[in-house]
Amino acid sequence: MLNSLKFLPLALCLLASEAVARDQQSLSGTYLAGRTAGRERDTNASAEYIEKALQLDPSNIQLVERLFGLKLASGKLDEAKLIATKIIGFNSQHRMARLLLGLDAFKAGKLGDARTHFAEASYTPMGQLTSSLLTAWTFAAENNSGAAMKELDNLKSNTSFNAFRALHQALIADFTNNKVKAAAAFEEAYKLSGSSLRVTQSYGQYMEANGKHDVAIKAYETFIAANNGSVLVEQALANAKAKKPVEPFIKTPLAGAGEALFSIAAAMNDEESLDVSLLYGQLAIVTEQDLPVVQTLLGDVLASSNNYVGSNAAYAAVPATSALKLNAEMQSALNLQRLDKKTEALEKLKQLVKDHPMNVEVLTTLGNVYRNNEQYAEAEATYTEAINALPKIDSSDWQLFFSRGIASSSQKKWDTSEADFRKALELSPDEPSVLNYLGYSLIDLGQKQEEAFKMVQRAVELKPNDGYIVDSLGWGYFKIGDFDNAVVHLERAVELKASDPLIADHLGDAYWRVGRKLEAKFQWQHALDNEPEPADLERIKLKMQNGLPEAVPAKPAENTPEKKSNG
Repeated sequence: MLNSLKFLPLALCLLASEAVARDQQSLSGTYLAGRTAGRERDTNASAEYIEKALQLDPSNIQLVERLFGLKLASGKLDEAKLIATKIIGFNSQHRMARLLLGLDAFKAGKLGDARTHFAEASYTPMGQLTSSLLTAWTFAAENNSGAAMKELDNLKSNTSFNAFRALHQALIADFTNNKVKAAAAFEEAYKLSGSSLRVTQSYGQYMEANGKHDVAIKAYETFIAANNGSVLVEQALANAKAKKPVEPFIKTPLAGAGEALFSIAAAMNDEESLDVSLLYGQLAIVTEQDLPVVQTLLGDVLASSNNYVGSNAAYAAVPATSALKLNAEMQSALNLQRLDKKTEALEKLKQLVKDHPMNVEVLTTLGNVYRNNEQYAEAEATYTEAINALPKIDSSDWQLFFSRGIASSSQKKWDTSEADFRKALELSPDEPSVLNYLGYSLIDLGQKQEEAFKMVQRAVELKPNDGYIVDSLGWGYFKIGDFDNAVVHLERAVELKASDPLIADHLGDAYWRVGRKLEAKFQWQHALDNEPEPADLERIKLKMQNGLPEAVPAKPAENTPEKKSNG
């Protein structure tokens, strides 16, 4: 481009060069803005920037692929499909493009075309898993159980895929009326993944359909006990006990493909795989298999990605008739809280409480939001309502008493809060968060120090890499005047939780007491840099100016741990 300018008059050369520079700056700036929005998982904003960049550089392959991913992630599937067709012209093995086009062919009944697309996406282990599951369901659409099973047998080479293989062999065998294979495959799937929601649901429904209600009921009850309840499985359990008619878990082959995509998306729902989980979830939407479950998953993934607006859109799509709707409404309220729409969040939750006055989960969620807003009296009262709504109190309810204890402790109602903390420990004796909170509070109050230290030490044993808990132990040593041991533990706490201002503040105090005053001021400054609470801010600023007052000699108190040497 620059070479073509050399024969132009000087003024035109300068103007043309400036125009090229502006275009390059505009392109790079727009692209970088899109990348930044993408990192923040604002898919709509990122897509807008990338589209503008493509107007400046329409043949840029990287931008085309990026735009496709953003359109798919935001659920704009028709737009994504058009881009996918373009992508495979220059990247024939683009997995997500092939999967989307393959699903579109599957939906149109073009099963051979679908298999071709899926085959092109089968490189890498994840591609092989996806391709084999989807291809198997195309054979199920032709009622070719043998070909489907052979396709799924290809997954045996990777033992980590056994649960996927067994479940879909069971579902396909059931769909194609291969009763012997279905029975054996369901037993294998349940043995491998009985803790999975979808395995439990499909296994239970299969057993019910075949008259084995007792087996289904046992599977449902086992799952509920292991997971502190599940609205979907609880509903299935009630239906099984009433021997209500059972609908097929998979109604169409395309729905089977959707189940495969959903199960992969759910398995990848962790911090490192959220983006991929989102794409698979959006692909599952194409198949319309159990949409409320998929929409709930998308809402959860988007919330975990800090895309609270997108998350609420997914939750809003859960129909009112679904058993998952109440959960969607609660999660939507929590997203409003995260968006700093606190009044809207509270109003939504208050309405849910009116509609479901004895629902412990709704009451607990409202209490948590009150506590987050530092409305501790309201939080305490709401937690009390939740406790009163419990049909019976068991070990899983420790969290409610712990939460109420925090709310009352924040109101300086120590006797009330201590009773709740001890009740929480009675229900769950080795709960690190309760041991830490109660032990730290007792140490800070100078009460029952031997018991308090044992609690905090036990919490550290249970969670040795929790910076807050290690800080509690270090601060305990500081409070009894054992500054050398305080430094040891507080240094470790700062390593574990470097961004916490209060932990840095504690370490600064310990450094000051052992004569390391320059390092103390460094830690106090570090605390100030990490935005402490307003009350802590002024206190730390005073220490930066004046240091700590002279220490009152610590008298050996009764019921304190024996002082340990540093070495």
